[in-house]
Amino acid sequence: MPGKLIVDLSHLPDRTVKPRKNGVTMVMDKGISLRQAEDFVEINQEYVDFLKLGFGTSFITKNVKQKVKLYKDAGMKVYAGGTLFEAFVVRNKFDDYLKYISELGLDCAEVSDGSIELSHEKKCEYISTLAKDFTVLSEVGSKEEGVIIHPARWIRMMLNELEAGSFKVIAEARESGTVGIYHKNGSAHTLLINRIVNKVKIENIIWETPQKSQQVYFLKLFGANVNLGNIGVDDVIPLETLRLGLRGDTFFTFLPEEMKLEIL
Repeated sequence: MPGKLIVDLSHLPDRTVKPRKNGVTMVMDKGISLRQAEDFVEINQEYVDFLKLGFGTSFITKNVKQKVKLYKDAGMKVYAGGTLFEAFVVRNKFDDYLKYISELGLDCAEVSDGSIELSHEKKCEYISTLAKDFTVLSEVGSKEEGVIIHPARWIRMMLNELEAGSFKVIAEARESGTVGIYHKNGSAHTLLINRIVNKVKIENIIWETPQKSQQVYFLKLFGANVNLGNIGVDDVIPLETLRLGLRGDTFFTFLPEEMKLEIL
């Protein structure tokens, strides 16, 4: 485990190590500076699997190519947020989008339709095209508050997108954590989530969990190696302590019953 000292603690959950397929952490960079990114990588690189240049920030951020290289050299898969993909597509500029992400040196791409109207067949075509050269993450769910998608449709879209070539599907929540798989107060749509995992393999889903309470919810529900996304750059190590039961919210989650008794 990274950061181990000469002492050890028993009963910590086994964490997967990079390159991970399960227990991945996807972090959102909303436009931090290159110097901030260097500090971020120094502390967090062993815990971060995917680095998202949030929404359209890569289009206007200084030194973005240097940041991409920095993140990639640290073993992170880097991609531009799905909103930027949609911004190109709505202008009929998909070929320019391909040039853009290639010039940035990105090795990953996100396909979403949270802001635009896009037929699911066309969305899957974009996924298949991108999957030839990039690791594709596709996002399911609307960014608009109050838009309800039936669980059966969520499931159908996720399965179709995985079949089209997505490495993993992302359950939409936005950076606010108040839409998609959550109610507007941030609490989980438990019925929707339970329906999804009955049909879609849990290892194929990244749950967006920008709020700590949401991270705790999924860790308690699915364990230390659940895939979580939209994590803030300052929240990576705090999340890892949640994964290991080294924070109050999950302190007893991974301990045996006998350790939960009163200490006399």
